[in-house]
Amino acid sequence: MKKIMKRTNFILNGFLALAIVLVFAQCSDNSNNAATSSAAPAAGVAGSSNMKIAYVEIDSLLTKYNFWNDLNEVMIQKEENIRTTLNEKAKKLDADAKEFQRKLENNGFATRERAEQEQMRLMKQQQELQALQQKLSDELASENQKNSLQLRDSINSFLKIYNQNKGYDLIISNTGFDNLLYANPAYNITQEIIDGLNARYTPSSVKK
Repeated sequence: MKKIMKRTNFILNGFLALAIVLVFAQCSDNSNNAATSSAAPAAGVAGSSNMKIAYVEIDSLLTKYNFWNDLNEVMIQKEENIRTTLNEKAKKLDADAKEFQRKLENNGFATRERAEQEQMRLMKQQQELQALQQKLSDELASENQKNSLQLRDSINSFLKIYNQNKGYDLIISNTGFDNLLYANPAYNITQEIIDGLNARYTPSSVKK
């Protein structure tokens, strides 16, 4: 009983982890649009002095992207609703189990068969509660995965449009020290991407 009543930590963190590892590589039409860019200087690369590179700070993007913030609030509320439902059922089951034990110790059952029936009923309820917990957890995990793909697609689709005028050859994601140890701030286009994403975001697209 106690295991069921513990706080169930679902997988919102998994959603964030998937979002953080988004890859922004190769979002350009190569050199066809290179002449139209004015956002960042050309990066000097061996054998390609005109190659244009920029980077996006994913942590900052997720913090300021309205879609992520709204979606995060919705998922937190759903997690809380699930936790409340499971805790209420677990408390009721725990109370019934204690009452069963009290009656058993005080010969409160008319027959042994009646006591066994009650015990079987409680065991079945516990199994049903565990199955419900697994079902709700799986549903939330599935929704998190779907939302992660939607977040990735929304960013990637915007970058393709954005880069039609910018002409970058490579846009790199930067999460802490995972990918990029140092870069000239002139190549940081994070705020541009955030502003563009928020400008085309419609809050009603997030299902409550």
